[in-house]
Formats: sequence, C-alpha cells, structure tokens
Amino acid sequence: MANRRVLVKRRKSVRNIRKITRTMQLIATARFQAALNRATATKPYTEKLAELVADLAGAAKETNHPLMADHDDVKRSAVIAFTSARGLCGGYNGNILRSTIAHLDDQEAQGIETDLTMIGRKGISYFQFLQRPMARRITDLSDSPRFDEIEPLANDLMDRFKRGEIASAYVSYMQFVSVARQRPAIIKLLPLTGDASEDSEEKQTPQAVNYEFSPQPKELLDELLPATVRARLFQCINEAVVGEHVARMVAMKAATDAAGDMITTLTRKYNRARQTAITMELLDIVGGANALA
Repeated sequence: MANRRVLVKRRKSVRNIRKITRTMQLIATARFQAALNRATATKPYTEKLAELVADLAGAAKETNHPLMADHDDVKRSAVIAFTSARGLCGGYNGNILRSTIAHLDDQEAQGIETDLTMIGRKGISYFQFLQRPMARRITDLSDSPRFDEIEPLANDLMDRFKRGEIASAYVSYMQFVSVARQRPAIIKLLPLTGDASEDSEEKQTPQAVNYEFSPQPKELLDELLPATVRARLFQCINEAVVGEHVARMVAMKAATDAAGDMITTLTRKYNRARQTAITMELLDIVGGANALA
C-alpha cells in the first residue's frame, strides 16, 4: 500500500511539472514567432546595405575610410558575446560559450589581448565561475532588443577602432539559419572589408556596377559604413534572440514528452502494484475460507 502511495505522489508531481514545461513551450513558441518576424524584417535592410557599401567601396577604390583601415601594429581586439538571461534552453548557452572561449584562446595564442563584453546573466555567471576577465557586463538588455539599446555598443566599438585602441571587433552569437538549424558563429564586425557576402550562407559573385557619385564617395561612406556596423550588430542580436527561443521551445517540448513517458511508466507501475495488492487480498480471503472449512 505504501508503494502505491509513493507512485501516486510521484505521478502527481510529474504531471505538475509537465504542465509547467508545456506552458513554457507555448510561451517560447509565441516569443519565437515575434522574434523571427523582427529578424526577418531587418535582414533584407542589413544585406542590401552591405551590398551597397561593397559596390561603393569597389567603385571608389582610391577612397580610404577609418572603419576599413588595418591596424596590424595594435595587439588588442574586442568581442561581444550574446548569451541568454535565463536557462532551460538546452545547449544554447553552452555552444556559444565554447565558441567564445575557443576564439579567446586563439587570440591569446597570437599574442592579442581581447576585451570581452558579455551580454546575458548565463554567460556572465559562467565566466565568473572560470575566473576569466570581462571588460564589460550587460544584464539590462530587454527580451525584445531595440535598436537604441544596441547603437551605443556599436558606436563605442567604432570610436575605439578609429582611435587605434583595437585592431578588430567580433561578435559571438547563435546564428539563425532555419528553425531546424542554428549554429554558434563569430563574425568580424571591424574592420569592414567591403565584401557583402562574407557572412552569408551563399557566396555570390559581385556584379560590376557603374556609379556616378553625388555627393563624393567619402561623404557617402562616412554615412553608410557606420550604419552598416550598427545594422549588422543589431541583426546579430535579433538572430541570437530567435535562436534562444527556438532552443527553449525544443528543450521544453523534449521535457514535456519525457514527462508524458514518465507518467505512462508510473501509471503502469501503479496498476501492477494495485493488481498485486488485490490478488494478495483475494488469496488471504480464500486462505481464510479454506481454514474455516
């Protein structure tokens, strides 16, 4: 009888957990759709802007811009890593953090010091546990990041790059390819190379475009290049948010399915225990009747 009571309590507990995981799965699904709409809406603008900058840079080869300069003599870099503020999203944070640490170790092996800006409580906690330095920690980013929240980060990187404090800037995030495929990626944000397809899945051969400049190429690039950096950084975090919601949606679905399987197993055990108890009671009754006879 005690065994049956334990099974009933466990089954009730698992059912409550399944309700929670199912609710979290539905919430993650709704948030994923909203995040996907934002990322999808901004991607064409980012890609077209990068394509336009590449065409202009190719047509005005004699024009040099500070954001496209090489600082080979500077042995310092910057990395912005995006992780989630909450857990229960499978291997999402683990994949990003492993990729980030591998990049940091590779830069260190080349004699380059790296200033790490970590976004998200999970990444901050992990680096604190490893006792690895972080130049900046950001925990107040909203669940639906706005452009005005990301713009100061991009401006700070560009200012430091122009002053020659850093030779390059990278972004570590979960790149969204499709609902079934996300991958940790580290892209170079600075210096700009003028290659519109460097971060794309499909490499496209650039087509020659003849431009007549008005105003002059330098004035156009002064406006377009900073806009490109801001747009690419904003696109990265939008894709990172989409990847987080996909990972949480998948993890919570797996947890819900596992809870359902556990409930089925516990129900079978309970039925067998109940059947055994009934059989034993019947045997006691039959044994008593035979004794009286």
